[in-house]
Amino acid sequence: MYASGIPLGLLTDARGPRLTTILGAITLGVGYYPIYQAYVHGEGSLGVAMLSFFSFLTGFGSCSSFSASIKTAASNFPDHRGTATAFPLAAFGLSAFFWSTVSAIIFKDDTGKFLLLLALGTFLLNLVAIPFLRILPPRGPYQPLSHLGDTIVESRPLRTTRSTELRSSYQEEYDEAGTQSSSVFESQPHAHTRSPSHASDSRHHHVNSLDSDETSSLVSKPISRLSRDALDGFRADEDLPHVTLDSPHPDVRGLAMLPKVEFWQLFLTMALLSGIGLMTINNIGNSAKALWQHYDDSASSQFIHQRQVMHVSILSFGNFIGRLLSGIGSDMLVKKLNMSRFWCLFISATVFTGTQLAGAAISNPNQLVVVSGCTGVAYGFLFGVFPSLVAHTFGIGGLSQNWGVMTLAPVLSGNLFNLIYGTIYDKHSIVAPDGERDCPDGLACYQGAYYTTFFSGVAGIVVCLWSIWREHQIHQAFHRKVEHDRLA
Repeated sequence: MYASGIPLGLLTDARGPRLTTILGAITLGVGYYPIYQAYVHGEGSLGVAMLSFFSFLTGFGSCSSFSASIKTAASNFPDHRGTATAFPLAAFGLSAFFWSTVSAIIFKDDTGKFLLLLALGTFLLNLVAIPFLRILPPRGPYQPLSHLGDTIVESRPLRTTRSTELRSSYQEEYDEAGTQSSSVFESQPHAHTRSPSHASDSRHHHVNSLDSDETSSLVSKPISRLSRDALDGFRADEDLPHVTLDSPHPDVRGLAMLPKVEFWQLFLTMALLSGIGLMTINNIGNSAKALWQHYDDSASSQFIHQRQVMHVSILSFGNFIGRLLSGIGSDMLVKKLNMSRFWCLFISATVFTGTQLAGAAISNPNQLVVVSGCTGVAYGFLFGVFPSLVAHTFGIGGLSQNWGVMTLAPVLSGNLFNLIYGTIYDKHSIVAPDGERDCPDGLACYQGAYYTTFFSGVAGIVVCLWSIWREHQIHQAFHRKVEHDRLA
């Protein structure tokens, strides 16, 4: 699933969200149905290689539809991007809990019918959503160019444009899928002559309006409103991240992100924190089993299984809540408090770090809900705000592929921390004659893994604080440069 993020992101950015949603619907249905058939017909009906392939298709389809939903939400609600992306992110995090709950209510833990429900349900839901996935053209009041210094844009003759020509122009700029062309930004009005008095008023208005813009954005400021001389001077003095003069929003994507400091800040944060969450998410069942077997040797396997399912549900619901709070909260930080969205990542890193200490100390299985609950919320906080950070740092045009690059980070750190957990757990395990492993040592079965991830959490806090500080420095320098050029 994570590995398919980049190619599907490229497809979504190039062709719009509808095509990738159709692809997601087909691959989800084609992936789950053979797995259902294999379960019904029993052992030997489908080889391991084919099972692996169809399982890959389910992950591919999930990533395809997810990429389309994030792209649509982020593009259509640029002023409330955190809130808009929070809802599909939260729904994605809650999807496993939703389908398993529906199956438990309707089919009473019938695994075969559950797999059939996944095959039909995921296919039909994506199919029904396709007509509604459309990227709308930007609609907003005209904002005249303001200029610093005495530079006045050369006037150009204006002509009357018929409504049919305008309609034709919009149809050329936006294809049926709603993909935005870069020429839309290039065709922003450059041809308005302004008197010196008007230019002075515009300068004053622009400086005052800086605080109302999204102060957390590193490279999405309306830089094109500055004079070329002022911008060149600022770039040389303050190392402003990549922007384009033709567009108020930059468009950095793919390999072009690699030289950017902002990319490594985001990628490191994602790697350090997502790996912590994935270790607990993937192994909470083993932790619960080890603690219960050590705490109460009379606990039946059915009872332990119920506790494992409970922790999975807590993780899923906490993830859902965290994504909503992070997305909506990041918009409030920006709009109301003029603070950076990176503070949401700082909250996630802090909760993760504290949870690792709890995971290394809790030996009573009744208190393990602290670990599963806090991990779910912290993981949700991490993913709830991340697409918004990627969008306003590198632009909305390449959001899907850039998000796909970021999702490679959990592949690296998640596998690493899972290997650490598994190695420590296996060292304390006893292998039964039938090959099944049991660990009778309770907390000692995995305690060392949480000590390791604690340091990863501390490193995540450091990277978050560094990102916040650097962003603040860039904005302060930007404000000083604007004010200096205004007075000059």
